[in-house]
Amino acid sequence: MNYLIKLFPEITIKSKSARKNLIKCLRRNLRKVVDDHDREARLSASWDAIEIALSQPLEAEALAEFEASLGRVPGIHEVLAVENSPLGDFEAIAERVLPLWLPRIAGKSFRVRVKRKGKHDFTSADLERHLGGKLLAGADDARVDLSRPEVTLALEVNRERLQLIGRRWPGLGGYPLGTQESALVLMSGGYDSPVAAYRMMRRGVKSHFLFFNLGGPAHEQGVRAISHYLWQRYSPTHKVNFISVPFEGVVKEILTTIPDHLMGVVLKRMMLRIAERVAARARIPALVTGEAIAQVSSQSLHNLAMIDGVTERLVLRPVVADDKQTIIDEARRIGTAAFSETMPEYCGVISNRPSLKVKRGELEEAEAAFDFGVLDAALEAATRTRSDRLIVDQASLPEITTLDGEAALAEAPRVSVIDIRHPDEREAAPLSLPDTELLAIPFFELQERALDLPRDRHYLLYCDQGVMSRMQALHLADQGLAHFGVYRR
Repeated sequence: MNYLIKLFPEITIKSKSARKNLIKCLRRNLRKVVDDHDREARLSASWDAIEIALSQPLEAEALAEFEASLGRVPGIHEVLAVENSPLGDFEAIAERVLPLWLPRIAGKSFRVRVKRKGKHDFTSADLERHLGGKLLAGADDARVDLSRPEVTLALEVNRERLQLIGRRWPGLGGYPLGTQESALVLMSGGYDSPVAAYRMMRRGVKSHFLFFNLGGPAHEQGVRAISHYLWQRYSPTHKVNFISVPFEGVVKEILTTIPDHLMGVVLKRMMLRIAERVAARARIPALVTGEAIAQVSSQSLHNLAMIDGVTERLVLRPVVADDKQTIIDEARRIGTAAFSETMPEYCGVISNRPSLKVKRGELEEAEAAFDFGVLDAALEAATRTRSDRLIVDQASLPEITTLDGEAALAEAPRVSVIDIRHPDEREAAPLSLPDTELLAIPFFELQERALDLPRDRHYLLYCDQGVMSRMQALHLADQGLAHFGVYRR
């Protein structure tokens, strides 16, 4: 079986030198994909297409996987499964195609489409008319419709070869991966940032992942899984890095020093400050985020400008003008929604009175009280994992005890509940457990204070949704503190 790879249309209008380089890069990327299935396959590039000739037939499952992978390589407009044979005269061509085509047009309207490359003593229209006449003679209930046919029967004449197109399916489009410069994508685990990363890959940008860990191993494991999926599915031809930065200390410093209405913007500014330094070390010229206008208060146009003020790097926002539902629909189409739906996006900084238009002077005054040493510590503790090691390096998560309701709590011996919510949240909706010891330790102090708690008791963490509690319990278990669980009302 042979495959004809049609180029993304924008490639075909480039200058001769640019087009040559783009085709060369696409051929190199395809070689890596093909080698996973057939190292003896031949790839040949022409001015407007790349042909893949497998050395031997693949098993049905392997063939389906191979063909699907071709549709996910950036730079491809369309993939055509073709069968090659000597050209011959019109009668020989008709004998070759009629047995295959007649069953497809029974009772339907059709048209024949011929494309030629090379010099011949006939035109494409000549061959189309000849084959159309033969088909009409062989199928009394079929009819020709050149405008809106139910079936289009296509073949290509490549000099002295006949290329019969059996199937076709769309490619990913965009530009070959590696033809543009690199970018550093800030990944959170929600719907937005994976879609932003996918769009950059599709445009040929080699995309590394930067993750700010706000919730311990569970948070990181989820984002690793999404990042690995994106890399393996849409850019496996290029190894990239996953950088994880522990950010709980930064969150604690924000919650203790920054006024409430500035917290969201300051958090994003701190993330960009770290991203700037990571990108500078790796010589990456651009940062990518999943922010969209007006989705949250920190994403007003004014606040986005305030956020970008801390970096000299270009900040790209591929989903900036998209509706949330549009982003979710695309996440489902590319396969990342399945991850995001099961892992709620986690953010430790929730402002009760966020400002839509932060004043620069007020922002700078607030950050003057911030201990920037926590940023240095976070960057120093960052870890780097190669994309093909993201899943291999993951440790399985421990089991976390979870009790639901006061009845289950009453039956558990030597148990205390720790309300880990922010003090403002506790004050707005107090937790009452008359028969159980109740402690108030905000989540941003828990990791430090947990070490001083007696180990002869079991501690259940409480927050409104249970997401933060589970992440904190997993984080403590990762440090060897296995006597922490989750309480849900």
